[in-house]
Amino acid sequence: MKFLIQRVTEASVSISGEVVGEIGKGFFVLVGVNDSDTEEVSDKMVKKLLGLRIFADENGKTNLSLADAKGSLLIVSQFTLYADCKKGNRPSFIKAGSPEHAEHIYDYIVDKCKDWIKGQGLTDSIVATGRFGADMCCRIVNDGPFTIDLDSEEL
Repeated sequence: MKFLIQRVTEASVSISGEVVGEIGKGFFVLVGVNDSDTEEVSDKMVKKLLGLRIFADENGKTNLSLADAKGSLLIVSQFTLYADCKKGNRPSFIKAGSPEHAEHIYDYIVDKCKDWIKGQGLTDSIVATGRFGADMCCRIVNDGPFTIDLDSEEL
């Protein structure tokens, strides 16, 4: 499983010109799933995501978590994180999970994040999403810029 996490001041996802997901300060997260990923792997990745301390504290140090910063999440499924560009110039996506499996795992991740936000009592924070399998336009304002590539095989 792969997460590409960007710290943002704002982000949105639209489909055919209609905004379907939008946040202010928080994390814009692209999620790539392969067929070997499980709910247990998802739990590990979500725990790491939500524990990342990459917001600035009062001294300007990246020391605050998403909860500390009262941030939100915009989570978008992104099979192209599994692009294989070793041969030729046209990427292969055979390492990406099947749509049925990937959608199940994606929905599981979104639900886990929503449960966590609720459990933290973050009433002003939300978990927004794109739409699985849709052709989406993503707009982000990357804060920093700050981008982290999280791979379950490296945790």
